Amino acid sequence: MSLAFSAPVDGAIPIRLVAPEDCEETLATLPDAAASWTRHHGFTGTLGQTCALPGESGKPMAVLVGRGGPSDRARQRFAAGAAIAALPEGDYRIESLPDGTEGQEIAIGYLLSLYRFEKYRAQSPTLARLSPPDGVDAARLERIAAAEALTRDLVNTPAEDMGPNALEAAVRALATEFGAEVTATHGDSLLDANLPLIHTVGRASDEEPRLIEMTWGDTGPSVTLVGKGVCFDTGGLNLKPGASMGLMKKDMGGAANVLGLARMIMSGSEKMRLRVLIPAVENAVSGNAFRPGDILTARNGMTVEINNTDAEGRLVLADALALAAETPPDLLISMATLTGAARVAVGPDIAPFFTDDDGFATALTSAAHSVADPVWRLPFHAPYEAMIEPGIADLDNAPKGGMAGSITAALFLRRFTAPVTKYAHFDIYAWQPSPAPARPKGGVGQGIRAIYEALPEVLQQ
Repeated sequence: MSLAFSAPVDGAIPIRLVAPEDCEETLATLPDAAASWTRHHGFTGTLGQTCALPGESGKPMAVLVGRGGPSDRARQRFAAGAAIAALPEGDYRIESLPDGTEGQEIAIGYLLSLYRFEKYRAQSPTLARLSPPDGVDAARLERIAAAEALTRDLVNTPAEDMGPNALEAAVRALATEFGAEVTATHGDSLLDANLPLIHTVGRASDEEPRLIEMTWGDTGPSVTLVGKGVCFDTGGLNLKPGASMGLMKKDMGGAANVLGLARMIMSGSEKMRLRVLIPAVENAVSGNAFRPGDILTARNGMTVEINNTDAEGRLVLADALALAAETPPDLLISMATLTGAARVAVGPDIAPFFTDDDGFATALTSAAHSVADPVWRLPFHAPYEAMIEPGIADLDNAPKGGMAGSITAALFLRRFTAPVTKYAHFDIYAWQPSPAPARPKGGVGQGIRAIYEALPEVLQQ
């Protein structure tokens, strides 16, 4: 599947992007019959509205696409780009793309609308072909769209076909494409490598737990990405109810997102030393599953009391973060579908993040706005540290009370990142619960386009 613009074609149908306040001015430039046709069909420049103007040959002479007003665009991302992708089969070109972030959003919205998940069933393709609009870096947008498609495919694939073995294979395929190197530590070898929490969480599964490591680049600043790769989460012995287990194929959404971000980086021209760490496990149930009340020792020597086996993501991330911090990178990022509390706080559409670095937060927030990839900063609130200290061990993996669940999980992870000074954690959902423009129901990238946009500024700070 190619999420790309088409080559320019002579005779391509022009698209005119029309804002409501400019609608009458646009109609005044049309032949009287075309203007009457447009008014008859109620075209007013509403966001995502389309109107094809018939030409003498029967082929449209042009298509009007509504830009909507600023408040409409703030309420709905990608609508104009998705409207273009939904046009009838044909070759199209945009006459004049709006400047700035709006134009970029229309262009990437078109590309993301081309996505179809066809692993198990053929889907109706998008038939509208759009040539690269003037004013955008088409090649860059195509690389970003390809990375988003990778993330979506990984999340959408059910656990039967996306367990730890298949996730490792996906990492190796990506590495082969871009000349990266991959190593993986499996099963009991995790104990020899002092990665005990990854082993403990995944040991009940028929597929061996593992830590997958990919490295790329030998010059420039160092960036380490850590992604939660829980390929299916039953909850362990604290078994989830069926309704809560239905979406747990997406519990490796953190891994899928860091791989999408890694693809953006490796396919671009940025010079950096990239390291990706993915603890890949299935949190299953069997006689050797870890238990509530167990006290485990992490890679960095901290002890963790297990008060809920369904809070396993922070355990596997803890070992991976401790390993990452032993060779401190210039920037360390973790991404995980970690807590329901984050969804209660900001819903499914926003990627909340935690960082102590104000420069990173400022750059990321600005980048998120410019690429229509919403994020929101939540605090590493130090007074809540006591909530993750059970007394019997250094840390509690599931504090009682239900308060500040996303914050306490982030504080737990931060304990494993010293001495790194520039660290950010993203508690993402990685799932689009209902169809929206350019985002069909299913797996989705969250925060990675914003991170990619912000990286040049962040790495110069």
